[in-house]
Amino acid sequence: MRILLKNGKIINEGRSFIGNLLIKDDTIDSITELYSELYSMEDNSATNTKSLGINSQTPANQDYDILIDCTNLCIVPGIIDDQVHFREPGNTHKGDICSESAAAVLGGVTSYMDMPNNNPPVVTIERVEEKNRIATSGSFANWSFYLGANNNNIKEIVNTDPSKTCGIKVFMGSSTGNMLVDDPSVLEQIFSLSPVLIATHCEEEAIIRNNFEKVMESHPDPRDFSVHSLIRSRQACIESTHKAIDLALRHRSRLHILHLSTAEEIEMIREAKEKSDKITGEVCVHYMLLDDRDYTRYGSLMKCNPSIKKQSDREAIIQAVRDGVIKVVATDHAPHTYEEKSGDYLNTPSGLPLVQHSFQIMWDLHKEGAFCEHTVVDRMSHSPAKNFNIDRRGFLREGYYADIMVFDPSKPDNKTTFYPAYKCGWSPFRGRTFSSSVIHTFVNGVHVVSEGMLTGAKGGKQLVFKHGK
Repeated sequence: MRILLKNGKIINEGRSFIGNLLIKDDTIDSITELYSELYSMEDNSATNTKSLGINSQTPANQDYDILIDCTNLCIVPGIIDDQVHFREPGNTHKGDICSESAAAVLGGVTSYMDMPNNNPPVVTIERVEEKNRIATSGSFANWSFYLGANNNNIKEIVNTDPSKTCGIKVFMGSSTGNMLVDDPSVLEQIFSLSPVLIATHCEEEAIIRNNFEKVMESHPDPRDFSVHSLIRSRQACIESTHKAIDLALRHRSRLHILHLSTAEEIEMIREAKEKSDKITGEVCVHYMLLDDRDYTRYGSLMKCNPSIKKQSDREAIIQAVRDGVIKVVATDHAPHTYEEKSGDYLNTPSGLPLVQHSFQIMWDLHKEGAFCEHTVVDRMSHSPAKNFNIDRRGFLREGYYADIMVFDPSKPDNKTTFYPAYKCGWSPFRGRTFSSSVIHTFVNGVHVVSEGMLTGAKGGKQLVFKHGK
């Protein structure tokens, strides 16, 4: 099957040009440049262009079975989200691999890495394989599953296959799933012996517990969700991140710190990267869109771990993404039912559904001047692929898998926030109008989304990693 994407604006590897892209079966067969524009990754202006010429004719050798006219549309590599919670197995009333991967491809996400805090926790290789079997028949997008760490499974960690596993997830603070790793000797073993990337959730449990007692005494209002950033405080994040970086530097580990939420942690990553090229960080879209002033408006719907903090932290995170200190942007997609999110502070779980709207959030930030368009594509596609050494994904290159998103940068979308594809049925951005719309998504050349709707076809495959640690 040959599918020709014709006359679209291709945004890829720091360049933009009008061109054709030919898909043959599951890979990109050819990319033809018709009209070229030059952009700089460091230039935040979308008007810095230079015409290199026009050739409006489709080359004769581009035979095709299906033609899709992409005039006035943009063609980019599919998004890679390195942190989602699709809830299967154990909590499929909130979401499952089929439902949430459907939402993912509707948002242009063609590959995801799912977390292990399921029920039961995914702390053995056998349980990872069980999730792989579910995804083989049910996933619209490509997948990989983290192996979870606990205080007793170092043998499982050591035997992890680096070509099949995206990483080991270490909860260095409490979180859903009862997977806190708080034994110092176990942490030393994990950081010294893991054959794959170590992804950490960094919050210091002792600080959180102490904060909880103090804050609950002074803030008795059960509907005041602003207390979340006081309980799960910046200091809890800073101390835990410092511990993780220290372990990684001493053991020369491959460390990837997830969902950074403070300006101080950003600086710690900046300094750590000067000492080791094995330490990286990730930020999530909601930490760039919201800050603690928004608790009054969103309340329980923005409660997440780590907590969303101050405006200055949000600005520091955006700056770090712009500068390249942080090169991976994800979602930490974590659905709960609306009923579960409607309780008071003590009875409302943390987490929010985001995977369908992550690109639209980043594109809006781009249009507001936060990033140039190439930074959006790099941080959501190119850099995640490089960060995890994913085989032949994350770029529009001949011979690479045809994981592709086509979007309309000028078509507003206020429908998917009212009627998202998430199994939980709600979005924290209900009523918000995004400035762009995802039109087509291809996964391994399979046309899974057409004109903004699922086609019913599933194209996902298990991700393969070129090497581990």
